[in-house]
Amino acid sequence: MRECKLLVKLKFFIYKRAVFINLGSKVSMKNINNIRNFSIVAHIDHGKSTLSDRLLEMTGGLSEREMTEQFLDDMELEKERGITIKARAVTVFHEYKGEKYEFNFIDTPGHVDFSYEVSRALTSCEGALLVVDATQGVEAQTLANVYMAIDNDLAIVPVINKIDLPSADVEKTKTEIADIIGIDTEDASLVSAKTGVGVRELLDKIVTEIPAPKTDPSMKTRALVFDSWFDAYVGVRMMVRMFDGEIKTGDIIHLMHSDADYEVIEIAKYMPFLKKVDSLSAGEVGVIAAGIKTIHDVRIGETITLANDPTTTPLPGFKPMKQMVFCGVFPVETSKYEEVKRAVEKLALNDSSFSYEPENSTALGYGFRCGFLGMLHLEIVKERLEREFGLELITTAPSVAYKVVLTNGDEVIVENPDKLPKPQIIAHIEEPIVKASVFTPAEFIGGLVKLCLDKRGKQKNMIYQAADRVILEYEMPLSEIVYDFYDKLKSISRGFASLDYEFDRYEKSNLVKMDILINGEPVDALSVIVHKDNSYQMGRSLVMKMRRVIPRQMYDVAIQAAIGSTVISRETVKAYRKDVTSKCYGGDVSRKRKLLEKQKEGKKRMKQLGNVEIPQEAFLAVLEAGEEE
Repeated sequence: MRECKLLVKLKFFIYKRAVFINLGSKVSMKNINNIRNFSIVAHIDHGKSTLSDRLLEMTGGLSEREMTEQFLDDMELEKERGITIKARAVTVFHEYKGEKYEFNFIDTPGHVDFSYEVSRALTSCEGALLVVDATQGVEAQTLANVYMAIDNDLAIVPVINKIDLPSADVEKTKTEIADIIGIDTEDASLVSAKTGVGVRELLDKIVTEIPAPKTDPSMKTRALVFDSWFDAYVGVRMMVRMFDGEIKTGDIIHLMHSDADYEVIEIAKYMPFLKKVDSLSAGEVGVIAAGIKTIHDVRIGETITLANDPTTTPLPGFKPMKQMVFCGVFPVETSKYEEVKRAVEKLALNDSSFSYEPENSTALGYGFRCGFLGMLHLEIVKERLEREFGLELITTAPSVAYKVVLTNGDEVIVENPDKLPKPQIIAHIEEPIVKASVFTPAEFIGGLVKLCLDKRGKQKNMIYQAADRVILEYEMPLSEIVYDFYDKLKSISRGFASLDYEFDRYEKSNLVKMDILINGEPVDALSVIVHKDNSYQMGRSLVMKMRRVIPRQMYDVAIQAAIGSTVISRETVKAYRKDVTSKCYGGDVSRKRKLLEKQKEGKKRMKQLGNVEIPQEAFLAVLEAGEEE
């Protein structure tokens, strides 16, 4: 009887072991020829997230119960705006002709602000699905990211989405892709990500048209970090693509650009939920945790190797993250500074591209000077701070980083207009210039050309890609784009035009610092650096807008725009008037004058002691300055 029980236990153990081995082989498929690493390239709102959902659903990555819309966009803000902010990578399996293939799908942000993260994610792939909306055609970010993919020698699979919509024009979209990008669209996949039409055929096409990863057995271990975030339990998690060799739990890894060593405490894959594995080998994509304390110790584009057997050649393409737009963030109530500090620190744990440093403003009190990749990044961070931490914030007008060359030859990067050196020691100021591409239907060319010229743009090219589609190429100052350029672009084109830009160089320009004075006192948070030719118009517009938003006091409030000691514009917020002469019915006029003079003296004393409260609208007025009244 005892022997029978032992036999049953042994059989059960063997069965469990077999199941475990079978599951393990499913998780860690080492046949590199059966791996496909790919990304999706698309403009905002062309259906990338919906297509991701269908791919997960049809590969069995998610059950019907687990399925939610925009599964990979796990931030509320991403779902609400219909954009991808944070890159994600999931591993799913697809069967084709009796063989099982491992798909590593690397989801990428679509907006121009996150172009460096996109470049690192594309470097981690062998192929890309080029998704184009059949109702809208090729747009700016589509082109920018597909060229990035072509530069990385990725296999491009054209996918025409939203074919189920009544306004879809498949043939016109095919022609646009072929003419603008130069890709053969004869065999393009026609899909409806919403209904699932054509998605199964697309999965088969990923197997046949995207090549398997290549690796050199003689090369030492190398892995590329294309995303990272902070986990309270294991420290920073790094999303990596293995190019050569193998990394196992317990290995000591070396971060080549940070020059630091760490022990691997956990390796996992998103399938699509986090699942631990023992190792990652060449061709695979996964997550490594090594007890790293802060996200700033891991740079996007970092190369990981083994500390005891390191490679000497890091993976190419690394460059430090560069913030392009800066603004001050202050609590509405100064007593909430500590809460803002904790919120900013927590947010920075999961966003290595966001920088901050303490700042003290005489007008707004204690706050932070924050750096962002672009205007969308700024909006997202501000909204997350307000929503996730329940804060009320005042943000100053965004500015860019200027290069100031001093008379002694030194160069200083100035991110805050208030920190600009004194005029007498400045030789000249250089501003960042970007290459901008505007994609627009031909009917809006006139208005958009005028807009670009008004923003000090220099036209470099005008390309007619189709009878009714034009690409305008301009060089223009970044400072002109960060204010209201995007809003005006959408307004003029009724939402049809799209914009892409990239930093090109710093260029010498005739720039001056314009101060805003309230009752003779400069408000540091309202200072702006402007081109001298536009300074009068901007100063006039700004003081007029501020006159409407600053509340009336018991005394006159003077609002002035000044360059150095020269006042270029002035408006006055008139005082409330108390009729002190109402009780004088007739009599000598000198009696009335005496009462008015007495009131005038009282108002002068109030002005000396009074403190003008500046509402949030006054800081927003800077964004609208220069618009016609």
